[in-house]
Amino acid sequence: MTHSPAAVLAELGIELPEVIDDPKYLNWRASVSSGLIHLSGHMPYIDGKLLAAGTVGANIDEATARESMRIATINALATATHAVGGLDNLRIVQMLAFIASTPDFGGHSNVADAGSELLVAVLGEHGRHARTAFGVAALPRTSPVEVQLIVEARA
Repeated sequence: MTHSPAAVLAELGIELPEVIDDPKYLNWRASVSSGLIHLSGHMPYIDGKLLAAGTVGANIDEATARESMRIATINALATATHAVGGLDNLRIVQMLAFIASTPDFGGHSNVADAGSELLVAVLGEHGRHARTAFGVAALPRTSPVEVQLIVEARA
């Protein structure tokens, strides 16, 4: 028996946050020619505050980075759901995972896995995606991670 994405979220104890528009940029933009929806980057905010701040491999450990990635992905999932009109209409095409890390940190894929695992747990096969994990010197507001998704509405 398969569970709906909303039921899986409830089982996991996850409530998608409200999507708030920003006057400076769009949270998402649909491409008329490709039908793909490009989401802006999402960070690990909970109630307007970053879960953690800093650099993975310096003052942020891998476990905290993974939880930050999970929260950032939940935030992106909320925007994606808003963009396509519901969880049942959503298919993830690509995930770009940015990890602010020291040059010697090599666990970028392990950190990104926390977001990928969440998407697959909630959306099943529609959550599987192409992915790239980047190590970067810094991210806005000293966030340890940022997630960007490309999604599409499925019929």
